[in-house]
Amino acid sequence: MESQVRGGTRWKRFAVVMVPSVAATACIGVALAQGALAASFSVSGQSFKVSADSLVGTGFEQYGAIDSGYTMDGKKTAHPVAVSAFKHAEITNLCQSVVTPDVPVFGNVSLILRAGGEGHDKVQADNIYIDVADLNADATFDNIDIGVAAKDASKGPGMKGGGEQANPFGFAQQADKATLVGVKQTAWATTAGTFKLSGLHMSLATGVKECY
Repeated sequence: MESQVRGGTRWKRFAVVMVPSVAATACIGVALAQGALAASFSVSGQSFKVSADSLVGTGFEQYGAIDSGYTMDGKKTAHPVAVSAFKHAEITNLCQSVVTPDVPVFGNVSLILRAGGEGHDKVQADNIYIDVADLNADATFDNIDIGVAAKDASKGPGMKGGGEQANPFGFAQQADKATLVGVKQTAWATTAGTFKLSGLHMSLATGVKECY
């Protein structure tokens, strides 16, 4: 079975990538209030942008979660995310950028990381989890299952665990393979067992200079 999704995903159309996952966060909120779920690591007050010519991943699963963290002035906050997980992923022409605002003397400062570009091997990642807030891509899924319980998604690497704020009984989807072309996404966190970056180049620049 092959399913193709074209176009972008934004908060008002979150269903394109994660259908009812946001609704599941209500259950997570209740569990947190009852102390049933411990907080995962706190994310910073800065989301980051990632672009790639393509991402081809095997053993794909996706489920809803909440990332707790801080604002840039140190206040506690939380972000609903769709966790996209792959047993193995290969990424072509990866770009990651984050902008730190209001740095004394310099103003905005942008950090840009590039890898897997022309003349280099693709970026390789194993057991990678990406906490996504917004995604645009053309996507093709092979042998996709939509609507499985998150804890029963067996094609991917499994839920993160370790105090993750996610409902194991909530909505998830999985596929043998996912191919994303023209990737543009905003994320709060990335976790991987291994992350091999061929041709890595990191640079700093003043002003707002992002991957897209």
